[in-house]
Amino acid sequence: MIRKLYDWVIGLAEHPRALWALALIAFIESSVFPIPPDVLMIPMIIAAPHRAFLIAGIATVSSVLGGLFGYWIGAALFEEVGRPVLEFYGKDAYFGEFSDRYNEWGAWAVLIAGVTPFPYKVITILSGTTGLSLPVFMVASIVARGFRFFIVAGLLWKFGPPIRDFIERRLGLMFTLFMVLLIGGFIAIRYLG
Repeated sequence: MIRKLYDWVIGLAEHPRALWALALIAFIESSVFPIPPDVLMIPMIIAAPHRAFLIAGIATVSSVLGGLFGYWIGAALFEEVGRPVLEFYGKDAYFGEFSDRYNEWGAWAVLIAGVTPFPYKVITILSGTTGLSLPVFMVASIVARGFRFFIVAGLLWKFGPPIRDFIERRLGLMFTLFMVLLIGGFIAIRYLG
C-alpha cells in the first residue's frame, strides 16, 4: 500500500497542478499521511530548478499549516484520530511517559521531528495533546520545516540530478547527525560551562 502511495505521489510531480498537489501532500503529511513531501519536491525541482525556492516555500508553509492541523487533532480529537495515528506509527506505547516530560523539551522535539526522518506528524499531534505552547510550536515548526525544505531545494538547485541519490538516501541521516551534534553542544555548554 505504501509503495502505491509513493508511486502516486511521484506521478503528481508531472501534473500541471503539481504545486497544488505539493501543498496538499505537505499539509496532510504533517498530520496523517505517511509519504513525505520531499518525494514530490525532488522531481519538481529537478524538472524546474528556477522554481526550487518557490517549491520549498510552498512545502514549508503548507507543512506548518498541516502541523497546526495535527496540533488541533491532538488537542481536540486525540482519542478519535490522534491515538490511531500514533498506533499506526507504533508510538502509542511511549505516549504516557513521553508526554509527562514533553512540554519541557517540546520545542526541541518539534525541531528534531521537523528536520529528521522521525515522523513530524507524531510530534504535531503530541504537541496538541500535551498543550505545548502554540507560539513555541509555531516558531519551532517554521524553523525546522523551512530548514529541511530549503536545504533540499538549495542542494538540488546548485547540484541538480547528481545530488538526488544523496538526498534520497543520506540527507535524513545528515539532518539527524546535525541535530545530535547541536543538542549535544548545548548540553555540553550547560553542564560543562
